[in-house]
Amino acid sequence: MKPQDYESLNRQVLALLEGEDDLIAAMANFTALLNEQLTELNWVGFYLLRKDELVLGPFQGKVACSRIPLGKGVCGTAAVTNQTQRVADVHQFDGHIACDSASNAEIVIPVRAQGKVVAVLDIDSPKFDRFDEEDQKGLEILIKSFENCLFD
Repeated sequence: MKPQDYESLNRQVLALLEGEDDLIAAMANFTALLNEQLTELNWVGFYLLRKDELVLGPFQGKVACSRIPLGKGVCGTAAVTNQTQRVADVHQFDGHIACDSASNAEIVIPVRAQGKVVAVLDIDSPKFDRFDEEDQKGLEILIKSFENCLFD
């Protein structure tokens, strides 16, 4: 997607979340929108931080891992580092957790409330190197809008 496509998607996110204060409802519609609008994905969803692990939240795709320890896999790494993880080839990521063997690339963006990680957005693709810098910037803007709508 081009930056202008992400700008359009961000307007859709803002409209979709306007007035919504339920986190689960917002996450469910957010994942549905991304799954519908982005191409070459096989999974998109949230994992919520609960004590010392990530617990599966709303998602679109095949059955997924229910729990991920902090620091494990791409999602657990994003949660403990509080930084986006963009992985061109998940098979080369030390400690990758393979919930779906069809996934080859992954991007995980932390979701923050008051600066602290409360969840991560996980997006998988069967295409190697699916996510580039433009995708990362665009998705981080979408998550910032999500945070502003739900946590401010």
